[in-house]
Amino acid sequence: MSRKSRSAPDQAQDIQADDEIEYVSKSQMKRDVEALQDLGVELIGLSKLQLKKLDLPDALLVAIKDAQKITANGAIKRQRQYIGRLMRDIDPAPIQALLDSLRGDNDKQNAWLHQLERTRDELVADDKAVAKLIEEHPQIDIQQLRTMVRNARAERAAQKPPKHFRSLFQFLKELYPEPALLATSDDENEDDEEDDE
Repeated sequence: MSRKSRSAPDQAQDIQADDEIEYVSKSQMKRDVEALQDLGVELIGLSKLQLKKLDLPDALLVAIKDAQKITANGAIKRQRQYIGRLMRDIDPAPIQALLDSLRGDNDKQNAWLHQLERTRDELVADDKAVAKLIEEHPQIDIQQLRTMVRNARAERAAQKPPKHFRSLFQFLKELYPEPALLATSDDENEDDEEDDE
C-alpha cells in the first residue's frame, strides 16, 4: 500500500490556518461572562433617565426594571444571572462609557472638568483672563460674566460660602460643551451614510 504524503504547500496552509485561530480558555470565557454580568448589575442602580440614555434592548430594560423591584436574595441572584445572559448580545462599550462618566472615571470628562476649574480660577485671579475669555467668545453676556467674577472675588475675600464661585463654574459649563461619550457602532455607521449623501 502506498501512503499518500501531503505536499509542502498543504502543510503550510494548515500551519497558517492554525495561526489564525484564536484560542480562548474556559477560564477566560468565564471571566468575560462574569464581567458582563457585573456590568449588568451596575445598570440596576441607574435611574430611569440614565437607562433611557443607553437605548437598551427592550428585554434587557424590562429585566433591569424587574430587578429594581425584587427584594428576595435568591430571586435577585437569578435575575442578575438573567441580566448577564442578556448582556452577551449587546455591545458593552457605550454602557461602560456612561457608567465611567457617572462615576467620573472618564478621562475626557475629568480633563474637561479640570480645564473648567482652571479657567474659573484664572477669571477670579486676573482681569486679563476675563478679557481673554470675552475675546475668545464674543457671544457671551459680558455684563453677566463680570458681575459673576466680581461677586466671586468679594465672596472669597469675605470668606463666605462659594455660591457665586459655583455659579461661575456653571456658566463655564454652558460655555464649553461636555465631551461626548463613546459613540455606538450604529451611530458611526449613520455618520458614514450621511457623509456619502
